[in-house]
Amino acid sequence: MLRKISSIDFRSSNTTSGKTVLIRVDYNVPVQNEIVIDDYRIVKSLPTIKYCLEKGSKVVLMSHMGRPNGKINEDLSLIPVGEKLAELLEMPIKFSEDCISDDAIDVSRNLKDGEIHLLENLRFHEGETKNDSHFSSILAKHGSIYINDAFGTAHRKHASNYGVADYFSTKGIGFLVEKELEFLSEKVSNAKKPLTLIVGGSKIDTKLALIENFMDIADNIIIGGAMANTFLLAEGNCVGNSLVEKDKVSTAKQIFKVGSKKGTNIILPIDFKGEIGKLGSKKYCEAEKGNIPNDMICEDIGDKSIKLFNSVLSKSSTIVWNGTLGVAENKIFAKGTESIIDFIVSKELTSIVGGGDTVAAIRNYKEEYIQEFSHASTGGGSCLELLSGNKLPAIEILK
Repeated sequence: MLRKISSIDFRSSNTTSGKTVLIRVDYNVPVQNEIVIDDYRIVKSLPTIKYCLEKGSKVVLMSHMGRPNGKINEDLSLIPVGEKLAELLEMPIKFSEDCISDDAIDVSRNLKDGEIHLLENLRFHEGETKNDSHFSSILAKHGSIYINDAFGTAHRKHASNYGVADYFSTKGIGFLVEKELEFLSEKVSNAKKPLTLIVGGSKIDTKLALIENFMDIADNIIIGGAMANTFLLAEGNCVGNSLVEKDKVSTAKQIFKVGSKKGTNIILPIDFKGEIGKLGSKKYCEAEKGNIPNDMICEDIGDKSIKLFNSVLSKSSTIVWNGTLGVAENKIFAKGTESIIDFIVSKELTSIVGGGDTVAAIRNYKEEYIQEFSHASTGGGSCLELLSGNKLPAIEILK
């Protein structure tokens, strides 16, 4: 049985002192000039940290950043993260330059109730990604309770989120992971109908399991982004010079076939905005399905598609969204995605959004809108795995 943080006793039975909690967090955040430029994941970790402190415990935090491949890389140090965390909590944070050094373990063992110790980047050691048991055993020396609150890494079997669990009798999940599981698993499985899945992105392969899983639970599947081009081609439409996976046309045809058999409506864009012409002389162009010029690159959905998609969403009680509907990082081609965002936040329904690009598109459009969604996932790969009906190793090991 998966243990929630609220069911754990953080006080030592033989003393008045609190226990030391080792928390795996996901602080893989963007840093420029030694300053954190997006603290979203750090902010989302605060409820678990504050709860542990309020219960009188000592807190040790561990995380990775980037891919240093087992070597020290000062550009990927967690020092800026520690500074941002101290700012957000309005309290000092202890920091160790090596996550498994004797000095780091001594700092953890000598913490006083209410103190926080942040360890340096786990991936400065190759044992982290190799799930090395010796590396896990040393990490375990930092605490007597283990809490996993790093949903973004839950689909990986690494030392700090999988191997380390074997060394703790008291272990569980934090509030962030608890909420992710509630919305991405429980509320999707028991969703209020009609349920609509919006799926975007460029490659079918990365979203195939997601689409197949939702064939059994969704009433509608809206497909956008470059993925839609392959489905349009499967219908016999010209997609111009747009990105397309010709080797996946048969897969798209099979999805249409399964959708028809199961009664799941698959909705594609009916008009597009993009660029036309040779490199250096491209110009903006609009075109409807069936009339796309040979040299046009479709980069966003058009107004008619927006209206069509919104008409489907207006009849939905639950919406799950993974993948933007165009090249949303380019403001010229972000209208489709932003129009759907506007529509969803204006309605009273259960709205679940996942995938780094999609969450980023919402926050870049209007930062406050992310709070209007019922749930915005902090994990890309883990979110996709869970929505695809798969289990997460780092969560299963805690049961």
